[in-house]
Amino acid sequence: MMSPLVLIRPGRSVTLVEADAAREGSVRRRVAWAWGLLTLNVLTWAPDLTALHIPSSVGKIITQGALPAALLLALSVNPRCRIRPNVFLFLVSLLLLGALIGTEEASTLGSFYRVARLGEFIIALWILSPWWGREDLLLLRTYLTVLSVALGLTAIGYVLFHHRAMYNGRLNGVLYPIPDPQVGHYAAVVCGLIAVMWFAGLIRGRTALLIEAVSGIVLVLTHTRTALVGMLAGVIVAGLSLFSVKSRVRRFFAGAVIIVSIAVTALAGALTAWLERGETGSELTDLSGRTKVWSDILSFPRTGFEEIFGLGLSNSSFNGLPIDSNWLASYQTQGLFGVTVCAIILLFLLIACYFQPRGARRALALFLITYCLLASITEVGFTDATTYMLELTLAASLLVPTPSGREGDISLRPGRGFRVVRRLPGPAPQRPFRPAGGLAVPRPRDTPQESMQPSIPS
Repeated sequence: MMSPLVLIRPGRSVTLVEADAAREGSVRRRVAWAWGLLTLNVLTWAPDLTALHIPSSVGKIITQGALPAALLLALSVNPRCRIRPNVFLFLVSLLLLGALIGTEEASTLGSFYRVARLGEFIIALWILSPWWGREDLLLLRTYLTVLSVALGLTAIGYVLFHHRAMYNGRLNGVLYPIPDPQVGHYAAVVCGLIAVMWFAGLIRGRTALLIEAVSGIVLVLTHTRTALVGMLAGVIVAGLSLFSVKSRVRRFFAGAVIIVSIAVTALAGALTAWLERGETGSELTDLSGRTKVWSDILSFPRTGFEEIFGLGLSNSSFNGLPIDSNWLASYQTQGLFGVTVCAIILLFLLIACYFQPRGARRALALFLITYCLLASITEVGFTDATTYMLELTLAASLLVPTPSGREGDISLRPGRGFRVVRRLPGPAPQRPFRPAGGLAVPRPRDTPQESMQPSIPS
């Protein structure tokens, strides 16, 4: 049995290396486009906010048509539907099962459509699961790129259509119409992830500073308290996970404590006014009217079946008012079953983080989990195809082992006269031996070294 190495002469290596590199580049691009389209599918489209007078039907075609396009691209790179078995997607699939059971009770066209969309979304996640754990963080960087483009369009819209973008005193997207809470969410996630990547040395300081400045300004203009609190908590948790291994993090926290202490003392009035957003004391205590809707949901009469499996997927509203809570929305649409599965998902990810070694991947995952956990209190979360589900999927993808020696990896060994063009699946290769005056060839695994010496006739 020979070692799994393909050796070629230097004159032929360039062609094969270029062919493999082109194939790998094509796969990376299609995976990135598929993930980007999944992100586009879950971006909020609010037609009433657009300054370009884009018809609502066009917006729905753009966002809803992105999902089948993403699925087709995923199938083009994984036509045999090979998947990475993992607990996270199994738990997410349980949410689909609960939605199917609850839809039998609702029996409305909207519920059936939402279940079909959720199923298609989860299938796409399964098909793309072989690309989890990549060292280049392909999925995470693609997600950041899409959110950065959305924030860039929001910033341009603020410059071109200032009054329309700030019509309610909070920044909204008007070129790509996005409501202010979602703009704040995207800005907080970009700002936090870039900060953690800078902690870990995955991004240059100047690039990080530019992105942090733009996303930070956008976040402040949205006046979104949930996004701000979630981002700060996520950065603190992620930074503490790197505190003992990164001197940069220790210096940052030391400086941040001093700056925050001075800012709180000097700008206490401005910070209080920003957090209050002009609301009265009663509005602050009932979370901008959310608790009234929550009380109505909990007092709504239900049968035993509806108590366990909910009323079926909907637009996460109750009597025309937004629910604005992942846990109450889960209880409304998927009952206690959905609430339990959501809690198990978060618990599983936190346990997985605990058993991961300290490093960039663990810190990034901790930021996403912490942010989603806090945002789930006052935002609709991950019982449906949303950005929160995608962010938890990214966290799960960061916690899987990095594949090594996978098919298609290209490794060059310059200066040896021969090059390893492709490392195929199998056990690690042994070091080749060189017979006197002969060519470098792999050593057979099942042949003792003594038997490979040239025989001397007697």
